[in-house]
Amino acid sequence: MLKGKWTTSVFVICIFSASIAATAQEVIHALTGTVTSIDAPAKTITVFTNDRSGGLFKDMTDPNTPIISDKNIRAVSTSVDTFNKKGAYAIIFYYGAGDGRTAVALRNLGAGPFSRDTGTIVKIDGKNSISIANGSGAINSFRLSATTVAETDYGAVVGYKYQPHMGDRVRVTAMAVNGNATALFINTLVVN
Repeated sequence: MLKGKWTTSVFVICIFSASIAATAQEVIHALTGTVTSIDAPAKTITVFTNDRSGGLFKDMTDPNTPIISDKNIRAVSTSVDTFNKKGAYAIIFYYGAGDGRTAVALRNLGAGPFSRDTGTIVKIDGKNSISIANGSGAINSFRLSATTVAETDYGAVVGYKYQPHMGDRVRVTAMAVNGNATALFINTLVVN
């Protein structure tokens, strides 16, 4: 009987320890903006963000910080310490909030031109495309790709891990690729 209680106690301690470790991990989020300055000595990056959330990001100085990150994020981005494209329009992958945001990686989106549309998802074609109706009722369709990044309730996801839902309000940053509007970044946390 004592052995059973001891085994149960060890099991409970292991589960409790695992839950504490899981909650201590940082969730990676994403947003878009133009990199306006890179201050290597201060380890900061300033970004003019599209969501007007402010723009100062600290450089992740501790590579051992436990983060919850889609492995595909690293495949489509550049680490903060090697990114040097001042003036680039980019996706910023970060954790934290407000003045305490820490950049983990950036993805240069290129020269553009870019389109930005906000609306409600009215059609989903599997993992291939979404169509949104904007405020004036016009419907715009966007192809999804293996490198499309989406900011969701549970953090940033890349590619086909994004699971759109009918009626979701989204903001899509897109670019014409082979004549098709292709979603580069989808923000599912759009309020207005």
